[in-house]
Amino acid sequence: MLPVIALVGRPNVGKSTLFNRLTRSRDALVADQPGLTRDRQYGVGKLGDRPYLVVDTGGISGDRDGIDGLMEQQVQAAIGEADHLIFLVDARDGLTAGDEIIVERLRRIGKPVTLAVNKIDGLDQDTVASEFHALGLGDPHPVAAAHGRGVRSLINGVLRTLPEVAEHAADDELLPGQRAGVQIAVVGRPNVGKSTLINRLLGEERVVAFDRPGTTRDSIFIPFEHDGRPYTLIDTAGVRRRARIDEAIEKFSVIKTLQAIEQANVVLLVLDAHQGIAEQDATLAGHVLDSGRALVVVINKWDGLDPDQRERIKAEMQRRLPFLGFADWRFVSALHGSGVGHLIEAVDAAYRAATRDLPTPELTRVLEAAVSEHQPPLVRGRRIKLRYAHQGGKNPPVIVVHGNQVDKVPAAYRRYLVNRFREAFDLHGTPLRIEFKAGKNPYEGKRNKLTARQVSKRRRLMKHVKRR
Repeated sequence: MLPVIALVGRPNVGKSTLFNRLTRSRDALVADQPGLTRDRQYGVGKLGDRPYLVVDTGGISGDRDGIDGLMEQQVQAAIGEADHLIFLVDARDGLTAGDEIIVERLRRIGKPVTLAVNKIDGLDQDTVASEFHALGLGDPHPVAAAHGRGVRSLINGVLRTLPEVAEHAADDELLPGQRAGVQIAVVGRPNVGKSTLINRLLGEERVVAFDRPGTTRDSIFIPFEHDGRPYTLIDTAGVRRRARIDEAIEKFSVIKTLQAIEQANVVLLVLDAHQGIAEQDATLAGHVLDSGRALVVVINKWDGLDPDQRERIKAEMQRRLPFLGFADWRFVSALHGSGVGHLIEAVDAAYRAATRDLPTPELTRVLEAAVSEHQPPLVRGRRIKLRYAHQGGKNPPVIVVHGNQVDKVPAAYRRYLVNRFREAFDLHGTPLRIEFKAGKNPYEGKRNKLTARQVSKRRRLMKHVKRR
């Protein structure tokens, strides 16, 4: 097992900045605002003498109520998983009562702790360090996480306290950075139950679930196994209409969500049965469709609705989201667990469809049968000819159809071919794209040359006739 190093400290001391520096990534959101990190964020350490896992945590505020209490649980879980703790303090704030309280709690846990004094830019290191000696954690390590100053020395000092790991462990370990198995992005509007659904799938309180929009702000990658197969769940921030996005942080969260969709193999689009279908649901579904990702539509909070309400909601969804007819629709209650147990089956089916191999002979036979049953239209008196098809990509499946005048194929005929291919190869749960490619005419450009030879021959013949 790779060693696990957790970053802990008060809010806004620079833990996420240090996390990004250690992982050489931008996975953790960073801004000059306390309380930005709320869930555990895992990464693969890339700065240092050997591999390790690093965990970013939310700030410890001491408040046990509301969302701060839930964040506190995430911090405690990270501490429990860690082999070593880096306790980060703010040099500009100096030693605070909050730092002293956290140190007392860390001592009771009994795990090794390294003290890092962040934001030393422009300050006298010796003066700053002397103040924090009072915490009794040994010599403080001065760092400037934003610029990387002192960070390599800090992490190498921590790694020297940890046991060596076999060289192959980094390859065998299920690392968040490797995004093992099928990538499943859970997306939807704020407060539709995404985090509750993820906790239900995992069987633990892995992410903060709180009855308030905007609880999740970052995209959290969570590896897990189901029936011996690896998966990675991606919890994302709720996406609201642009007009309602005021905070710069939330704008970054939306970008993270759209990036998570691009990284995923399968997307779980979570809708709220009680709220109905909003414009933002359709917009978000459009993003998923444009990205070409396999899709499972999850209608949450289905419990407690009478049959008439359920029929009305289904009708509304079919009317507002007709372009998602290819997707599998699942009706669940994330809070109580009903229907959640079959979601992974739907994910597997969608993923198989999205990554299926489509042999060229079979694709061509389906194309020929479709053309025979329903001919393409005439264009200026000439029939569009479609000759053969082959696979051009996966996730989403792309079928390339070759023929003549293919740039004139109407949208209705394109949809007809999509439906025929989808039914023939059972490609349900994934978008299907058809690309048309015109075949090169082997006689193109030769007609003029042939006519020129004929003209030359005719001229020679006429000259011969005149001489006679």
